[in-house]
Amino acid sequence: MNYTTLLLAEEVSEKTIDLVSLISICAVAALLLILSCVCLWGKNFNTKKIVYAALSVALSFALSFIKIAPVTYGGSITLASMVPLMIYAYCYGPISGLVTGLVYGVLQFVQDPYILVPITFVLDYLLAFCGFFFMGLMGKLMHRESGKELAPVLIGCGLTYAWRFVMHLFSGFVYFDMGAIWVNLPTTSALTYSFLYQAVYLIPDFIISFFALWLLCKKQTFSRLSDLIKS
Repeated sequence: MNYTTLLLAEEVSEKTIDLVSLISICAVAALLLILSCVCLWGKNFNTKKIVYAALSVALSFALSFIKIAPVTYGGSITLASMVPLMIYAYCYGPISGLVTGLVYGVLQFVQDPYILVPITFVLDYLLAFCGFFFMGLMGKLMHRESGKELAPVLIGCGLTYAWRFVMHLFSGFVYFDMGAIWVNLPTTSALTYSFLYQAVYLIPDFIISFFALWLLCKKQTFSRLSDLIKS
C-alpha cells in the first residue's frame, strides 16, 4: 500500500496542530470574555445566564469523554454529550446557543486535535457546533407553554445534528479528496466516502441524544429544568 500521501497529511497536521492549539486556547479565553461582558452589561443578560452557560459547557465537555470511536480519524459516539448545551440553547435562545457552541467546539479541538488544513479546523470545530443556534431558534419560535416542549425540542435536536453533519461532511470531503485518509480510494467519490464516514458515528450519536431528550420531555424533567434555568 502507498502511504506517501497519508504520511504527508499527518506531517502537515502535526505542524499545524501546535499553532492552532495556541490559537484555540486564546479563542476560548476570548469567547468566555465576550460572553461575560454580554451577560454583565447586555440588556437581556444576567450573571445567572453565564453561570448556566459555563455549567452546560462543562457538563457537555465531561460527557464527551464517555465515548466509543468507531472511526479512526476523528469522530466518536458519546453519552448524549450535546444534550446539556441543547437544553441551555433552548432556554436562552439562538445567540446564546451559538456562542456556547463556539466555546464547546474549541474545547473539543483542545481535547483531541486533528486537522489537515486550516479549513478543516473551521468546519469541524467551529462551524459544526454553531448548530446549537437552531435549538435556540426552536425554543424562541415554537415554545409556547411549559410541558409542551416535545415537538420543538426534537425538531431542534434534528436541526442541530443536521447542521453538524453537513459541516463534517464538507470537512471529510477535503480529507478524502486529498487522499489523506485512505489513499487507494478514488477521489471522484470523496463526497460519498465522507457521507458514509460521518454517518457511522453521527447517526448513533444523534439517536442517543434524541432519545435522551425525548425521555426528558416525556418525564416532564425537561420542563422542570427549563423553568429552573429561566426562573
